[in-house]
Amino acid sequence: MEGAFKKRTSKAGVIVSARPETLSKATWLPALAKGLGVTMRHFFTNIATGKDIATIQYPEEKAPYPHRYRGLHRLMLRDDGSVRCVACMCCPTACPAHCITIVAEETGNANEKRPAIFEIDELRCVVCGLCVEACPCDAIRMDTGVHAHPTEKRFEAVLGKTDLMSRGAQSIATQGGKNDWRDTEKTP
Repeated sequence: MEGAFKKRTSKAGVIVSARPETLSKATWLPALAKGLGVTMRHFFTNIATGKDIATIQYPEEKAPYPHRYRGLHRLMLRDDGSVRCVACMCCPTACPAHCITIVAEETGNANEKRPAIFEIDELRCVVCGLCVEACPCDAIRMDTGVHAHPTEKRFEAVLGKTDLMSRGAQSIATQGGKNDWRDTEKTP
């Protein structure tokens, strides 16, 4: 048993050098004083001059949103004030977060439906804009520029058809686009 616990000797030699211990290295007080000095220098520089401060005083100042900020959803309206959506189910199909719920109902017209229920859960929405791109009728947009409001209860963040229509306006899009694209193009 004694042979199993024998100390092995290595062929490489180990050189141990002693470090010079000084009072500043042995105690932590000089390092603490140096760190506090840096902190106090930055503190008084920012208080006196106000330079290099990246903090925004929120209630008085608001950070500008980026130019391409989308905002909350809105449903577009037709000339008669009804919703432009035809319940084709393209937007809930394209939504990766599955935050859009549509229940279709008949309009009386055999060629068209409308949404009886149109809900978007803004807490689940990832603001990707795929629903806007998927809509063939230009019924849903994300160009309000309005940030989602804070809520205390989850159901307050689910926007219904009336909420979405109140943000919408009459759409200026025409079915099939412009009649002739050359009318707006300038000729040299």
